[in-house]
Amino acid sequence: MYETTQLKEKWSLMFKIVFPILVTQVALYLISFFDILMSSRYGSEDLAGVAIGSSLWIPVYTGLAGILIAITPIVAQLVGAKKKDEVRLIVQQGLLLSLALSIFISIGLFFVLEPILQIMTLEIRVEKIAKSYLLAMIIGIIPLFAYTVLRSYMDALGKTRVTMIITLLSAPINVCFNYVLIFGKFGFPELGGAGAGYASAITYWLVFLITVGIAHKQRPFQQYELFKNWQRVQFSKWKDISTIGIPIGLSIFAETSIFSAVTLMMSTYSTEVISAHQIALNFTSLLYMIPLSISFGATVLIGYEVGAKRFKDAQTYSWLSVSTAILFSFFSACILFFFREQIAGIYTTDETVIQLTVQFFVFAALFQLSDAIQAPVQGALRGYKDVNVTFIMAIISYWVIGLPIGYLLSKFTDFGPFGYWIGLIVGLTAGAITLTYRLIRIQRKKQDAAH
Repeated sequence: MYETTQLKEKWSLMFKIVFPILVTQVALYLISFFDILMSSRYGSEDLAGVAIGSSLWIPVYTGLAGILIAITPIVAQLVGAKKKDEVRLIVQQGLLLSLALSIFISIGLFFVLEPILQIMTLEIRVEKIAKSYLLAMIIGIIPLFAYTVLRSYMDALGKTRVTMIITLLSAPINVCFNYVLIFGKFGFPELGGAGAGYASAITYWLVFLITVGIAHKQRPFQQYELFKNWQRVQFSKWKDISTIGIPIGLSIFAETSIFSAVTLMMSTYSTEVISAHQIALNFTSLLYMIPLSISFGATVLIGYEVGAKRFKDAQTYSWLSVSTAILFSFFSACILFFFREQIAGIYTTDETVIQLTVQFFVFAALFQLSDAIQAPVQGALRGYKDVNVTFIMAIISYWVIGLPIGYLLSKFTDFGPFGYWIGLIVGLTAGAITLTYRLIRIQRKKQDAAH
């Protein structure tokens, strides 16, 4: 990365950082996308099972992996402050922390998975598929978390194109293993929805090994010698990472789990409703990759500028990120509204599911603007290492405001399952407003401190 002086230069650098992150996020997302899409082609029960399994998996993974994302602002500020000698130590400790988290969550899922699924009163086959899918995913937790650390480190150095190339390999690898294991090709067992879990786990291992090779041998990563002179566990460094990372992880968990909670609460509806909801959520999540990628880019750029104590530049990057995301949100909303039937037809040929999905897409289009604001604002706040208040705001917006409103509308009005999506819109909007106010306050505080 480098210092910029003109707005055009800033936008150009932001694009260079964000575009590879976007491609990377889409490639990572495509793993779950193809899990659901290819499972839907196998059968509606497999689609529902993978949808439930994915709804449990995504908030757990994103919440805990969010702790490790703290590597990005920490390394970015170290590089901006020209303290490169400390980079290797913080990354090594991040990898050790990722291993500890992986073991913890693997053991936890193994013991609590069956009781959680039994509470949900699912159809027997759907429950069996969801359980098998999640048990298979456990195999890939260790490499997935370790990859998150290495990717955060590479992104913090501004080398987002490298992580883009690595992650682009994941989608075709995952599709190939999905094809083989879901449908039982080339002599492999026909596992249905469970096969998607095994395919994802294998993909995570391969992508991690490729990343390790690049981090060890390629420039500019080679100069940091990440895998030499390993230090024993330093809980002080774990604390540094966790102090920033836990609020980030909890904020991400609060946001992603609200969607999963809605999916789980919809388990009382028919398999067709669950499938339609999951299809709408799955495609909407794909569009969300744009503001999310801008958010990650904002963290890198703002962290670098804050580390160099160029607070005016950090402020410029903040609002440049938000305005760019808002611009793209209008395109996303148009895609969802005008092409909703065609998109639904990609996922399924079941006419009932298609018609339900089309209705969900209308509500999905409405919260594109809120998503476009709150995501880059969160990324900017992480660049400032301001994470604690952000977590509290996320909890209030999504769980105190959004989910209760959705529940009331679904149970006591004619909106039915669509009431939950109205609640999501209200929660996301509340989050966008409160987070923007927080960002303005932090920027003013930094400017005053500089003077």
